[in-house]
Amino acid sequence: MGETFRLWLDLIRWNRPAGWLLLLWPSLGALWVAAGEFPGWHLVAVFTLGTILMRSAGCCVNDVADREFDRHVKRTAQRPVTTGKVSVRAALALGAGLALLAFLLVLTTNRVTVAWSFAALAVTIAYPYAKRYVAMPQAVLGVAFSFGIPMAFAAVQAQVPPLAWLLLLGNLFWVLAYDTEYAMVDRDDDLLIGIRTSAITLGRWDVAVVMGCYTVALGVWGWALAPRLPQWVFAATSAAAVAQAAWHYLLIRDRQREGCFRAFRLNHWFGFTLFAGTVIGYRLS
Repeated sequence: MGETFRLWLDLIRWNRPAGWLLLLWPSLGALWVAAGEFPGWHLVAVFTLGTILMRSAGCCVNDVADREFDRHVKRTAQRPVTTGKVSVRAALALGAGLALLAFLLVLTTNRVTVAWSFAALAVTIAYPYAKRYVAMPQAVLGVAFSFGIPMAFAAVQAQVPPLAWLLLLGNLFWVLAYDTEYAMVDRDDDLLIGIRTSAITLGRWDVAVVMGCYTVALGVWGWALAPRLPQWVFAATSAAAVAQAAWHYLLIRDRQREGCFRAFRLNHWFGFTLFAGTVIGYRLS
């Protein structure tokens, strides 16, 4: 049982929290924006636990969908489903159980949030298969990883206003940036096995587009929230985010695996910076 539990933890990437942090900060930030203040511990707990559970469930689905491809990629060849240490049936059962727990959390909110949760689940399931048919599957991931934003507005306001979709658009560009960095790590392997990724589609424009996506993401955040935050908070947050994006450029400009992977893993700090600026700004405004 101990070995099985260890494999399950490996399957859901328990030792790599950067994945769920990338989802968490935009969702929590949207809660603050929707409420205009601290949204209450109930919703913070629901969205924090729900994010961890759904990211873990998504890992199960992704590893099942990619099990034949993963064996040919250096970074993923030892994943539990790929090696056969966890069966497809067990992985799907674990994923379904985690998604059910997340749904039970959503049921403590309101009907609008519950309704939107089905759309979020559909996109989560669809993403692993997008790389077979879509030249920029990172855009599909961007929608999946941003769905906490409209759900946060639904949970607070029982509606999804235009502001929520604007924030989702900005977050989608951030996802495009960091997941293209991630795809740059596996580009050589992906070319050999025929997987489609933004790193392959963009070719020599990959670094420029990544930096452009950071710029758009920060620009949308500023456009949406600058009128709602004290000027000095907005300026300090923007400066810190720009500095991180510039650092990522230094990490990825040579397209080396180690640098690109490090840039990806540290991206949650970019998200935390925007979240912290939002929280501080609303607290002081």
